[in-house]
Amino acid sequence: MIVLPEDQERALRTVGVVSYLLHAVVAVGAVIPSLQPGIVLLLIAIVLDLVKREEAAGTWQASHFRWRIRSVLWAGGLYLLTFPLWFLFVLPGWLAWTGISVWFLVRIVRGWIHLNDRRPIDEPA
Repeated sequence: MIVLPEDQERALRTVGVVSYLLHAVVAVGAVIPSLQPGIVLLLIAIVLDLVKREEAAGTWQASHFRWRIRSVLWAGGLYLLTFPLWFLFVLPGWLAWTGISVWFLVRIVRGWIHLNDRRPIDEPA
C-alpha cells in the first residue's frame, strides 16, 4: 500500500468528502419528494472522482473512488432498468426508485464513515 505525503492525502480526503457530500445531497433528494437537486450535482461528483482517482491509485483511498463510481453506475443502471414501471404502474415505479435511492444513500453513508475513519471501504456489499 502506498503512503502519500500528508498534504496530498489530506487533499484527496477533501475530494472524497466533497464527493460524498454531493452524492448524499442527490440521494436524499431522490428519497424526499419535491427535493430534487438535479443530476448536475451527481455529474460534478462523478467527474471529480474520475479525474482524481489516479492520484489515489495504490492507496487506501483508491477503494473510495471505486466505491463512489460503482455506486453511481449501479444506481443509474437500476434507475434506467426500472424507468418503464413509471409508465405501466406508478406505485411500483415509485417503490423501485425509492428502494434504489435508499440503497444508494446507505452506500454513501457507509463509504463516508470509512473515509472519516481513514479506512478503505470493502468492495463486497
